[in-house]
Amino acid sequence: MTTWQRLEAGNGERRLCLALNRWAARRALMRLLRIVSRLGDGVFWYVLIGALALFGGMRGAHAALHMSLVGIVSTTLYRVLKRWTRRPRPFRTHADITAYIAPLDEFSFPSGHTLHAVGFTLVAVAWFPWLAALLVPFALLVALSRVALGVHYPSDVLAATLIGFLLAGTSMYLLPASWLA
Repeated sequence: MTTWQRLEAGNGERRLCLALNRWAARRALMRLLRIVSRLGDGVFWYVLIGALALFGGMRGAHAALHMSLVGIVSTTLYRVLKRWTRRPRPFRTHADITAYIAPLDEFSFPSGHTLHAVGFTLVAVAWFPWLAALLVPFALLVALSRVALGVHYPSDVLAATLIGFLLAGTSMYLLPASWLA
């Protein structure tokens, strides 16, 4: 038994993953979660970054640059972590969990979709608080979709959420004060 399997057996993570996966099997819900997940592949974030840069004035340009830098660091970090941890995806290790969407890469830990959703949301909302009404629910749906669609465990999403908070928070701490003027 691998370390990951012992972790899953000890904390009921497989049961939660299976329950959400079965819940997602409903036709309309699955369609929504697939759309949200695919938008979370990058399209939604690229459009937002572009819109901020084009229509947000200097503040929007700074926000777009800030989000892009957080995105580059997030992508690098999650790729390194996936290669290092090599955690198999739930549908690969549990026959009763169905993948309702094709994953973008081989390994599960951490969820890159969630890491980006959290990091981008926090940075965008720091610059434009009114975006919270759109971005917070979207980020939550992205995280939920990854587990419900059978491609991540809850701990993959939780870890990605924490990493996203840390990266966004650190980036805001390091942000030049002149940008906020």
